[in-house]
Amino acid sequence: MADLPPWLQPFLDRLAAEDLSAFTRRGYRYDLLRFVAWYTVLYGTPPDLSRLTEHDVIAWRQHMLTLRQYKAATINRRLEAVRRLLRWAEASGIVATNVAAKVRTVRLTRERKPVGLTAAEVHGLLRAAGESSHGLARRNYALVQLMLQTGLRIGEVAALRRADVTLRDRAGTVRVRHGKGLKEREVPLNATARRALRQLFERDPSARPEAPVFRSTRDEPLPVRSIQNTIAALVRRAALTRPGISAHSLRHTFALAWLRQHPGMLVELAQLLGHESLDTTAIYTRASTEDLARGVERMPFNLDG
Repeated sequence: MADLPPWLQPFLDRLAAEDLSAFTRRGYRYDLLRFVAWYTVLYGTPPDLSRLTEHDVIAWRQHMLTLRQYKAATINRRLEAVRRLLRWAEASGIVATNVAAKVRTVRLTRERKPVGLTAAEVHGLLRAAGESSHGLARRNYALVQLMLQTGLRIGEVAALRRADVTLRDRAGTVRVRHGKGLKEREVPLNATARRALRQLFERDPSARPEAPVFRSTRDEPLPVRSIQNTIAALVRRAALTRPGISAHSLRHTFALAWLRQHPGMLVELAQLLGHESLDTTAIYTRASTEDLARGVERMPFNLDG
């Protein structure tokens, strides 16, 4: 887009002042530019915030819902971007009122229980990581183990610094300083994660506290996209052909394994995952299609005759 709206950068600057991560700010920028592109095609001019109406926002929602057929989560995220923009504009005196405040979101369908990796898939992924070339074996192995053993978000892993990791003989923790909602938390490290990180750190024992835990081949912090690409490459190398396996699957694997070993400990899991609401964590307790099918098969009565 040749000319960016004059309000976009001041809004993004405000998000930065609120300490939102660069990844989150890029998401807002992307969603708002999609709105600008749609509005410009429809009206022949970029949106003037002071002239926006509730009808415009509703039309944007309907365009995404009916013509583009986006998922409800995508539509609601983009609506929230416009809503937050106008909230800032109202507070800044650019608009008299937030016309998006009362626009309804799209009702989400009941989400299925997330799917984690099987034991065989975990072993395959770890084997592929440990066999990485170009001197990346220790880094990739520690990366996979940390995500499997702690359930950290990809962005949280990318932001880790050496000072955030504490390793002792029989205990260890990782401090998440930039969790979702700007909340800090500490996550314990089990022996498997500690061993993988210790082996990684042995390669550079004199690293400064502010040094990133995971670095690229150019000795730069490994960004979110590179972590996603690394896991995707390991999935291919391990010949894991089941659809949907991604870096986020490692977080699901941790959560599901936790509940298998600690049934009913949902509050503790929410604390480990950094969830603000138990409703978010409860998705891991839903029965999967396979669980329901097994339950029906075990039903003791026969309705055939």
